Amino acid sequence: MGGQSTDRREVLRALSLAAAASQFSGFDRWAFASAKPHAGHAGSAPAKSSTTRYQPQFFSAEEYASLERLTEMIIPSDGTPGAKEAGVSEFIDFMVASDPEIQYRFRYGLGWLDTHARWLFGAGFRDLSEKQQNEMLEHLAYAQRYRPREEDGRAFFRLLREYAVMGYYTSRIGLEQLDYPGLQLVYDEMPGCPHQGDPEHKHLPPPKYKSLAVRNDA
Repeated sequence: MGGQSTDRREVLRALSLAAAASQFSGFDRWAFASAKPHAGHAGSAPAKSSTTRYQPQFFSAEEYASLERLTEMIIPSDGTPGAKEAGVSEFIDFMVASDPEIQYRFRYGLGWLDTHARWLFGAGFRDLSEKQQNEMLEHLAYAQRYRPREEDGRAFFRLLREYAVMGYYTSRIGLEQLDYPGLQLVYDEMPGCPHQGDPEHKHLPPPKYKSLAVRNDA
């Protein structure tokens, strides 16, 4: 898959949408990147006032479970916090609930995925093995693996990936993993550099990227 680029307008759009979503008090894990960090740790998410789990605003319980699984596959927890830890499924559910124009596309896409899974393997998407799930998504994500009659699935996967990336990289967890100094503008106050003894940052490892989240052959 080739590198996926994001222009300035898309970054600003994502930030504005995420800033609006951050006013919702019902999130359990997702926290906007500019939210005040918990005292004692500059990189931690804000303290939660309630232990109640996030309640889906649009999707059914079954749809939301599929959404959680899909976002985890797009941005996995492979040694660093992924979509699950960042609460990306919460962000997507809230955004879809707030935008009637994309509700049909998401609901139809999740239904299409289950129907196609049953046609290919005889079971709904969540009931497939990890190998079978990965095989399905690879045919939707990689241009060289496209198959006939999967156009609707490819369109849904592109839409889902767009919102997963938006939710992850506008969250505090995602911003920390991005290692892109230019996005520090979302902080309420620009933090000082913690590496005063190494102003050129020669000791830092290269940036980390998530495969399905930032790559695309479509």
